[in-house]
Amino acid sequence: MDSALSDPHNDSAEAGGPTNGTTRPPSTPEGIALAYGSLLLMALLPIFFGALRSVRCARGKNASDMPETITSRDAARFPIIASCTLLGLYLFFKIFSQEYINLLLSMYFFVLGILALSHTISPFMNKFFPANFPNRQYQLLFTQGSGESKEEIINYEFDTKDLVCLGLSSIVGVWYLLRKHWIANNLFGLAFSLNGVELLHLNNVSTGCILLGGLFIYDVFWVFGTNVMVTVAKSFEAPIKLVFPQDLLEKGLEADNFAMLGLGDIVIPGIFIALLLRFDISLKKNTHTYFYTSFAAYIFGLGLTIFIMHIFKHAQPALLYLVPACIGFPVLVALAKGEVTEMFSYESSAEILPHTPRLTHFPTVSGSPASLADSMQQKLAGPRRRRPQSPSAIYEESNSKDPVAVTEPKEGTEASTSKGLEKKEK
Repeated sequence: MDSALSDPHNDSAEAGGPTNGTTRPPSTPEGIALAYGSLLLMALLPIFFGALRSVRCARGKNASDMPETITSRDAARFPIIASCTLLGLYLFFKIFSQEYINLLLSMYFFVLGILALSHTISPFMNKFFPANFPNRQYQLLFTQGSGESKEEIINYEFDTKDLVCLGLSSIVGVWYLLRKHWIANNLFGLAFSLNGVELLHLNNVSTGCILLGGLFIYDVFWVFGTNVMVTVAKSFEAPIKLVFPQDLLEKGLEADNFAMLGLGDIVIPGIFIALLLRFDISLKKNTHTYFYTSFAAYIFGLGLTIFIMHIFKHAQPALLYLVPACIGFPVLVALAKGEVTEMFSYESSAEILPHTPRLTHFPTVSGSPASLADSMQQKLAGPRRRRPQSPSAIYEESNSKDPVAVTEPKEGTEASTSKGLEKKEK
């Protein structure tokens, strides 16, 4: 019996038998194939649609909807933070009652799941609302302090359509809280994954390599080196994994022998694949070569993980196979196309902050060394603050300039001031 278990924070697909000590009838080959095929499909959906939505998110102009950008420093610290969190959960489960910890976690993920699922279904639900639907705007604002020291804690804007989505998501949340049904678990898990791929952005490919490389080591160590990840994964009852029953054909919706895949195995490679999609779009070649290459690499890596897990009947860290595939395949394509420099120099933050100036080419200059030195001197002195001048001095200075600059002044320049003085004198 194979069940894919995964670490609640990140990302290991593991194989193991039932944990309750009872003997279950072996799953049929058809049931196992259905379970693993369904897990693979469910993993691909949030990556594909989350990557597409990340492009629209990066181009958004609303500051409240801006994605969270992961820098190289964040990527380097992430495996350390994840390791501390994993070890902390392991100690909590060893010291305190598992029942109370899971009760607190269930309430926490209940709230997060409703918000995530509402954000996920909102674009789809908007198509079903009639044109005359009374859509009112609301704002939830919590502040701290008063006067100039007032600070916003929560500033959430929503409308009537969002309330409808929240209501539908709450039904799923109550269903999960009361029954812990695997379908409700998967709805929340898919929502978490899609939101993660959409809203977590890597600023460049180098940062992605640092993040995936660090989590590669993290995953291998905690799966092969200790039993911490396995223990936490078995004890942790929260929608942080996708599950599918291997005995669905025999027991229907009440099946209980699950194959599992951690959300980290979806989100971590997914944000790297989404970055490559934005890089494809930045090339303006109307092709998505790197996105489809990395997407195919993810399918290959996850398929290889499931195959090895099924053959060896042993815990397998999924990132052991996903990281080399998701990084190696696109880099090989870039080498073949001669675009390695463009890939690693691409900055996703330039699209998130569209008003940030970028130097796309170096200006060409000609002339003697003395003239070039004078030109550079003038450019360096340009931004400096000038001393205030009298109107007569401004007038004399403007008359000594090129007439074209006077006839076509810019707003706020000395030329426009001199033009106003000319009118007064006339």
